[in-house]
Amino acid sequence: MADNPELVTVTVAGQLLGLPIHQVHDVFVPADMTPVPLAPPEVKGLLNLRGRVVTAVSLRRRMGLDGQDSTGRTMAVGVESKGEAYGLLVDDVGEVLRPDPKSIQPNPVHLDRRWARISKGVHQLDGKLLIVLDVDAVLAFAQDSEAA
Repeated sequence: MADNPELVTVTVAGQLLGLPIHQVHDVFVPADMTPVPLAPPEVKGLLNLRGRVVTAVSLRRRMGLDGQDSTGRTMAVGVESKGEAYGLLVDDVGEVLRPDPKSIQPNPVHLDRRWARISKGVHQLDGKLLIVLDVDAVLAFAQDSEAA
């Protein structure tokens, strides 16, 4: 990670997650999602975001969490990986943080392996654990299903 990266915080199933701000392009409310037949379960559909086709990916499903978002609404964070646009579906979008780089710790040994594969490490923040996500690893779910 960079010396002092800024992170956009999001929440999924009550878990606080951080996305490197340099990879976040948009925050939006997804609408008119078109399902994709035979897509992996993480792919919720395709969206039109200002004239660009965006693949909507459920971060909840990617992390192996069940259920629907608790707020009854869904937000999306627009990211790009390998020239493709994605919208990561989350329960809520929080603030931009610049945590102390000395506070990052490696993934705990008991962290679920699915989470550990997509995490760059964790920060302890006022009694909450902030998991820093590796966006490229989050979007490599097709490779995970091929390996299974």
